[in-house]
This record gives sequence, C-alpha cells and structure tokens, in this order.
Amino acid sequence: MASSVASTSGVRCASSASGNLVEVTAQLKAGLGPGTFQHIVAYFSADYDAEALVAALTAAFPGSPISGCSTAGAITPGGMVDEGVLLIAFPHSGFTVHAGVVENVSEFGVERATELARRLRSRLRSDDGERRMDAFAMILVDGMSNTEESLVAAVHWAIEHVPLIGGSAGDGLTFRGALVVNEGRVMADAAVLILVETAVPFRVFKTQNFEPTPIKLVVTAADTERRIVMELNAEPAAREYASAIGLLPDDLGPFSFAAYPLVVKVGGNYYCRSIRNMNEDGSLSFFCAIDEGLVFTVARPQDMLRATQEALDEIGQEIGGIDFVIGFDCVLRRLDAENRQIRHQMEDMYRRYRIVGFHTYGEQFNAMHLNQTLTGIAFGKGTGGAR
Repeated sequence: MASSVASTSGVRCASSASGNLVEVTAQLKAGLGPGTFQHIVAYFSADYDAEALVAALTAAFPGSPISGCSTAGAITPGGMVDEGVLLIAFPHSGFTVHAGVVENVSEFGVERATELARRLRSRLRSDDGERRMDAFAMILVDGMSNTEESLVAAVHWAIEHVPLIGGSAGDGLTFRGALVVNEGRVMADAAVLILVETAVPFRVFKTQNFEPTPIKLVVTAADTERRIVMELNAEPAAREYASAIGLLPDDLGPFSFAAYPLVVKVGGNYYCRSIRNMNEDGSLSFFCAIDEGLVFTVARPQDMLRATQEALDEIGQEIGGIDFVIGFDCVLRRLDAENRQIRHQMEDMYRRYRIVGFHTYGEQFNAMHLNQTLTGIAFGKGTGGAR
C-alpha cells in the first residue's frame, strides 16, 4: 500500500508499506513526484534493514540529504501503520533546512548537542545579524539512549527563541534498539537536529488527555541511570502499580500502561512519565527519567478525540487554517486508541488535518521530554507570523 500528499507550501509526503526495497523506493519516488528536494526526512519501521533502506533511498533521491529515524509506527497520508516507510520532503522554494548529528549521546550528549545547536543557529542569521525568516527545530533522538531530558534541555537553551519539537526513535514494541539517520549514515546512541527556516506560518503545539486520580505512588527504590523503578511505596513496583489500578501483575502490558498512565506535577501542571515495560524481576522500566522520592499520581485518560480536535481547531484559527502537520505521537496514545476502539476515528481526524509523522517512545516540546502526548508543527494556509 502506498499513499502520498502535497501541501500548498510545496512540502510533499509519500509512504509505502512494501517490504521489497526496489518496490518501496519506486513507490516513494512516484509518490513524491519529479524534481530534487532540499531535505528529506525518513521514518521507517524496524523490520527493514536500515543500512540497505537508507542506501536505496540515497540512490533514489540523489542530491537530496536524508535524515530520519526508526519508529514504533507511522502516521501516513493513508492512515496509521505499524510497518512501512514515510518520507517528508522539503522543497527548495520557501524553506531552508540545516541539519546535523550528535553522536554518542549517552556519553557526550549535552556538550555535543550544545555545540551543534549553536552552529546551526548561527546559520539562521544573514550578514547583518538579523534573522531571515521564522524558524523551528526538530530533534530525533535514539529512544533507548535514556538521554532525552538533558539533551533536549541543552538544545533548547542553545537555540534560544527557536521553538523545538521532536520525538524519540523506536523499534516497534521490542525495545531492543532504535536508530537515527543523517546524510546516509545509520547510527544508534545518536540524535539528529534539524533547523527549518520558512516564510510559511506555523505553530508548535502539544496536546494530552488525562486527569489525575487521588492515588499516589512514591518511588522508593530505583536505578535512575537505566530508568528502572524497583519499588513503589516500599513494595515491588509492578505489584504495587497493578494493585493501584485493580489488576494482577501478570495482566500488565502496553495496553494497561496506556490506559493508566503515571503523571507527575511540575509547576502546577501534570505530565506523563509512562511505563515502557515490566521486567522479569517485577521492576518497571520507564520512557522518561525517574528518581527516588518522585511522587507519581495514577491518571485516567479523558476523551482523546475531543482533546486532540480542540487543540487542532485552536491552532487552525491562529494560522488561517491548517495546511498540514508534522506530528510526534506517543505509541501509548495509539495503543490506548486501539484499546478503546477509536483508532479509525483517530485516523480519520489525522487525515482530515493532514497529519503525518511517527509514533514515538517520547515526545519533545521546547525544553521538555514528555510521554503520552501528541506534539507537532502545524503549517498554516494563512499569511500570519509564526511562533
């Protein structure tokens, strides 16, 4: 199955679910249409041989730099898919794209990310020091590196007033290893930073849909480096969490983690710190940073469809209607939509607002690394300014 769409701004998108490299590249090339592109962002599922796929894409689109990452699923013009490749191609007209990579993020992430962000930010200014156009930044991070919080904070600080958005790369729901791509190279333990200048009006946004309950769980023992919680309320973590949501430990899995997220209160607002998986010893691995003494609140989701539509409608009013959206959607949101049997309605909404992107292990929004949210960049049909 292949699908494609072109925006009024000239950005083109194409997807293919074929597992054959010759076929997938032919479908993607036909979907994007003729011409070369200033930059192509590629999202692909973990069932592909990443090196072979990137080599095939590089050969299919000569002269077009390619960045991207592996995913936990994609949001394509045709709907949400677990497997396949999605390309987002920026044209030469109306956009200027600057990209670079941070390697060994688990060891040198903050220093190297700060240096790269400053270098790319300097390209946003003309000879007289003034910004040429409005700009936003996208970051794609290895979602198994456990470095997103420090990395995103460092980049956000270094790019100053440029809004930052992004997602953590994944590999389905296997949690063995995620990959990022920059200029034909496939890497683990890395992050790609992309700064985009454009005259097209845009807004960065986030939306979430949950409400806190009175149930509290305190982290009393944890391996903070590996984001593993061994004890909650001085009890084995999985058993205490299961008891709090009315399940047995053996019943825990991705759908229950999606249906009963854990949230923390920061500055008067609640943010998810989602569970990734339960380990054999009864501990819980998380998508976000954790620490001993952290107080979790058990939350329950509210109407995902309504919350998402209200956020998109509000953005559309600001930018003269939505042309298309590049989205970073937590994989747990997709699982929760499936569990509540509203996946098809979500797909319809995403098609209606022309949302493309990927399902993540975590989402970035300015200085924050989040879970169970949809973050993104909405491009407008109007002529207003961006922020």
